[in-house]
Amino acid sequence: MRNIDEHTITAAVLQRLEGCTDARLKEVLGALVRHLHDFVREVKLTEAEWKLGVDFLTETGQMCDAKRQEFILLSDTLGVSMLTVALNHAKPAGATEATVFGPFHTDDAPALPQHADIAGDAPGRPLFVTAHVQGLDGKPIAGAVVDVWQADEEGLYDVQRPELGDVRRARGVLRSDAEGAVRFRSIVPTAYPVPTDGPVGRMLVASGRHPWRPAHVHFMISAPGYQTLITHLFKSPDPYLDSDVVFGVRSSLIGRFVDHAEGKAPDGSRFESPFTTLEHTFVLADAG
Repeated sequence: MRNIDEHTITAAVLQRLEGCTDARLKEVLGALVRHLHDFVREVKLTEAEWKLGVDFLTETGQMCDAKRQEFILLSDTLGVSMLTVALNHAKPAGATEATVFGPFHTDDAPALPQHADIAGDAPGRPLFVTAHVQGLDGKPIAGAVVDVWQADEEGLYDVQRPELGDVRRARGVLRSDAEGAVRFRSIVPTAYPVPTDGPVGRMLVASGRHPWRPAHVHFMISAPGYQTLITHLFKSPDPYLDSDVVFGVRSSLIGRFVDHAEGKAPDGSRFESPFTTLEHTFVLADAG
């Protein structure tokens, strides 16, 4: 063990893991070591490149706080988040597909009643949403918790606007009624770039990639006896549906956004300006 070289070091590190009593931890760390060592050998990593990598990861961690998660953004843009979702959230036929969680969810979104305006004063064209929640058997799920969040018309989430402080807008938590429906007002989503002022943004630029996500609204839906669903509804047409920077688009998640001229809105109010409606049925898979 005193004469370890580039040919024997992988086996030496794996041998040090023999005393690990957590079988899953041993499996994960062992695979990580093997793949990392193979990566270093394949690209013939230089010491200068290794230092740049360490500095990149250090800065990525330093960019993380309660309102921004640069490591999630890194995972998203490398396709790791969506790969993990695909591996762990395979749905039975008929169930709504899952997609990435994203870095801008918060745990302090306001609980709101049916027909609430979750947008607050966020800028954007009015959007009236009717979401139906049901099981694979087609029966409505009453009392489902529907957590919704989105960016405003300028492509910014509330947590990206320092002037708002702790004020939350364009997000809310509602419960489905006896018919499994949730109805609320929001704003039409727009395409936006992921943050490019940090290390992940510099990585995208350096690798010749664009930072854009197609327009979408986030949903996280949970109910007793069912798998929690984390997904989006995307708006079409959109120039980035086929090149989402975080690889999250699924054809089944393209929502039916319908534009209307001025007139009577779904909540019964009279609009003197154009508005949009969105109606979608979310199908939850049984728990287990």
